[in-house]
Amino acid sequence: MHFYAYIVKRLLLMLGTISGVLVITFVISHLIPADPISAVLGPQAPPELIESVRHEWGFDRPIPEQFAIYVWNILHGNLGKSLRTNRGVADDLRQFFPATLELATAAIIIGIFLGIPLGILSAVHRDRLTDHVARLFSLFGLSMPVFWLGLVLLFLFYYRLGILPGPGQLDVYLIPPPRVTGVLTIDSLLAGDTEVFVDALRHLILPAFVLGYFSTASIVRITRASMLEVLRQEYIKTARVKGLRERVVILRHALKNALIPTVTVVGLTYGSLLEGAVLTETIFAWPGLGRYMTSAFIALDFAAIMGGTLLIALTYSLANLLVDITYAFLNPKIRYG
Repeated sequence: MHFYAYIVKRLLLMLGTISGVLVITFVISHLIPADPISAVLGPQAPPELIESVRHEWGFDRPIPEQFAIYVWNILHGNLGKSLRTNRGVADDLRQFFPATLELATAAIIIGIFLGIPLGILSAVHRDRLTDHVARLFSLFGLSMPVFWLGLVLLFLFYYRLGILPGPGQLDVYLIPPPRVTGVLTIDSLLAGDTEVFVDALRHLILPAFVLGYFSTASIVRITRASMLEVLRQEYIKTARVKGLRERVVILRHALKNALIPTVTVVGLTYGSLLEGAVLTETIFAWPGLGRYMTSAFIALDFAAIMGGTLLIALTYSLANLLVDITYAFLNPKIRYG
């Protein structure tokens, strides 16, 4: 199958996946034995007020009619109105998702630039000190709870040493730049505000390292395992017999093929980070999607839950598509069928 035809096929499958998520989330949200109107108004609200609000939000209509209205609104870019914030869900997602995007991107960059070199070194120096140190480093990353590591780093670098700022995206005395992309570091650069950019970058370091360290652990392990498998291949032995330098053999011949499983892990990890790291965002008071979705679940805010779930499904689908496209660049011999 031609590459572009494969991309079209994947886009159609992605549309089917998102449609399935839409149906499932809608059905589950209406099967839950809970009344979101009562949860928002409180137990002391008079019945006539509850019925009035239920009618206003359309919850008194038949389920098929509610679903048809919901799908029609989504096709027109309307994800509904949040019961909790009393704003459009699409507006809420535009406000909170950029912060998660900024944090997840910084975290995955840290994971890539730490994980891949450590995985390579671990495989090349198998069963030596470098290998043991890299494996121990990845083991700690997988074993340590994220909330514990975040609290330890805050205690050390913020409370004790005072070299990094505390929770939040920006110091309270600084004025955020005009919102363009929603990503604070980018908007501050576009506004030419160096002070805000530096402060936002310093606030980003600790939460990004916490998530990046967790990502690094997985990347190290899969890169090491893949490199060990590739280094046993005959073409690698042939390259060495020809007298090529070990650096060339590792980086030019072995690494490119070994990166295919790593790309898969990176893509899936990035997708999971974009759905919102609830504990990290809570510890560092990061106004991202994870905290927004958690509050929506607690408040039984079904419109926000369904809208956020659709965004997460879209994020995962796009991450998987990007991984498939990267495969073609890493190994042109891959055939899509």
